[in-house]
Amino acid sequence: MTIDDARDYLREHWLNIRSQLLKGNYQPQPIKRVEIPKPDGGVRKLGVPCVVDRLIQQALLQVLQPRWDPTFSEYSYGFRPGRSAHQAVAQAQCYIAEGYNVVVDLDLEKFFDRVNHDGLMARVAARLSDKRVLKLIRAFLKAGVMEDGLGLSGG
Repeated sequence: MTIDDARDYLREHWLNIRSQLLKGNYQPQPIKRVEIPKPDGGVRKLGVPCVVDRLIQQALLQVLQPRWDPTFSEYSYGFRPGRSAHQAVAQAQCYIAEGYNVVVDLDLEKFFDRVNHDGLMARVAARLSDKRVLKLIRAFLKAGVMEDGLGLSGG
C-alpha cells in the first residue's frame, strides 16, 4: 500500500485499528527487508514497515520523543530532532580546532537485530508505565521480517 492509498484504507479500517490499539492486541505486520547498494560495494539491509505500522510508529515517536530526547547526551546527533550528520561533522571539526585529537563515531548497525528485547523493554518500562504502549513496542520488536517473500521469525 502506498501512502496515497492509506487515507482511504484508514477511513475504512481506523475504528478496528483504534480498537485493537486500545485493547492492547494490535499485531504489526512483519517488516519488508530491502537491500540498498552502498557506494563502496555491498548492500545495506533496511527494514520497511507497512504504511499503517509506520504511521503508528510515528505517532508513538511524537508522544515519546519530547519526554525522552532531553535525557540524551548533548553530544549525540543520530536520529534526533534538529540535529544532523552535517552538524556532527561541524562539531567534530570545532573539537579538532580546540586541540582535541580523538573523535568517536558509533554506528548502531544491526542494533535491533541483536539487542536483548527483555533488557531493552525493562529499561523502557522503567520510564513508561502504560502497559498497552509497552505491549505495542514489544510487538513491533517481535513482528519479524519479510525477505524475498518469506516471513522470518521476530526477535
